[in-house]
Amino acid sequence: MNKELIIDSNASEVVMALLEEKLLVELHKERKNNNYSVGDIYLGKVKKIISGLNAAFVDVGYEKDAFLHYLDLGSQVNSLNKYTKLAMAGKTRVLPMEHFILEKEIEKTGKISSVLTTNQPALVQIAKEPISTKGPRITSEISLAGRYLVLVPFSDRISVSQKIQSAEEKNRLKRLVQSIKPKNFGVIIRTIAEGKMVADLDADLNSLVSKWYSIAEKLSSAKPPRIILGELNRSSAMLRDLLNESFNNIHVNDPTIYDELRDYIRTIAPEKIDILKLYKGKMPIFDHFGVEKQIKSSFGKIVSIKSGAYVIIEHTEALHVIDVNSGHRISSENSQEDNALDVNLEAAAEIARQLRLRDMGGIIVVDFIDMTNPANRRKLYERMKDEMQKDRAKHNVLPPSKFGLVQITRQRVRSETNVEILEKCPSCGGSGKIKPSVILLDEIESNLRYLIQEQNEKTLSLKVHPFIYAYLTKGLFSIRMKWFFAYKKWIKLSPSYSYHFLEYRFYNKLDDEIKL
Repeated sequence: MNKELIIDSNASEVVMALLEEKLLVELHKERKNNNYSVGDIYLGKVKKIISGLNAAFVDVGYEKDAFLHYLDLGSQVNSLNKYTKLAMAGKTRVLPMEHFILEKEIEKTGKISSVLTTNQPALVQIAKEPISTKGPRITSEISLAGRYLVLVPFSDRISVSQKIQSAEEKNRLKRLVQSIKPKNFGVIIRTIAEGKMVADLDADLNSLVSKWYSIAEKLSSAKPPRIILGELNRSSAMLRDLLNESFNNIHVNDPTIYDELRDYIRTIAPEKIDILKLYKGKMPIFDHFGVEKQIKSSFGKIVSIKSGAYVIIEHTEALHVIDVNSGHRISSENSQEDNALDVNLEAAAEIARQLRLRDMGGIIVVDFIDMTNPANRRKLYERMKDEMQKDRAKHNVLPPSKFGLVQITRQRVRSETNVEILEKCPSCGGSGKIKPSVILLDEIESNLRYLIQEQNEKTLSLKVHPFIYAYLTKGLFSIRMKWFFAYKKWIKLSPSYSYHFLEYRFYNKLDDEIKL
């Protein structure tokens, strides 16, 4: 699969667009100097113990205290607390982890008051970024992610990614890691480690162990609340998780980020160094690579699908609701059941893309078009699961209910990505809103295709604003001429000064307006 990463850096934020086969599938925004990112490790101070919730609120420096539930403490929290206390006293320098004596694991049904006390320093990691009115959600089960491995201190367990299918390969990786793993460190073997040699794994493991000991050093002079270890910036983290043979290009418009990524790629995959390119064009980088147009057409309440179908995406406090509509995509040759199946299968792919693109999390309920055939429902369920396989976030897809609803849960660790796509109307000075101008021609051509191919209109005329008229007719090989070759119909165009900039209307041979 052809993958490209386009990185646009401006004064306030860095925006990263991941393209698969030129199609926008992920959009990430990272504010510069952003703290409280997932993976950041903080030395916090316990502020309140809430026995009724079996949880604690911990001050990590954010305006609202972070939330720590008993189930997020991790079974070895007593060992972590002991190590943190020793590290703050400066005693871990002479106490390597292999000589550290682990404490007894906590009970799964215990009380948080037996583990933590008010004003106690606590080493914690951000599990969910601050969302809406909530502070960060944190965990005491510290993990350090590398390219091939994830290091889990105070554990001796080795586990392998479930996405590695081969039992033989799983056993091989386990044996390799067991041979190089220091005592009192657990390891999770990531999917990308499949097929790698012991030298690659050993280098990654040593880097993570060094990172852990650097945490101990910083703790010796730290007073809570304080950040101890920041996660990689989002662009480097994406490369760590995604970079593989299918990655073709990384384009970035900022020389500083270019140098940072170049150094990082040189450490994790030197053979891929040439795919990183510094963009120096005059046109904005997202416009040059067609990303801006895809953003405008992919966000908003209504998202169109190429065939003419569309989905409506609504958000509530508790869940997200998606409704699938066939629009004018109806084939007279097929039965209603077949039409519904075609639209649903196409919509499933778009919905899976939308979940990744908007980073929607929590509960998602999808109302597909009703189908009565159980075999078709099964096809839809399998398609939805297949499309969701591309999603790196943890998720679960349930079969269609008797009402035809498909329920999806998806891991939420950050605020949902939202892009305001509506532009100020040039004819009313901003009092109303219209669809984005960048997709106007695509919308006109989509309706044109529908009227000619589906409605069999013999004669068509189109009225537009004079500026749009000039754009459609300029040059020998104008857009109107391209339409003629594509649809074998000459479209009569006429300008109308009474229309606002993005207004257009179709008329038939009787000069009656065709309502769309």
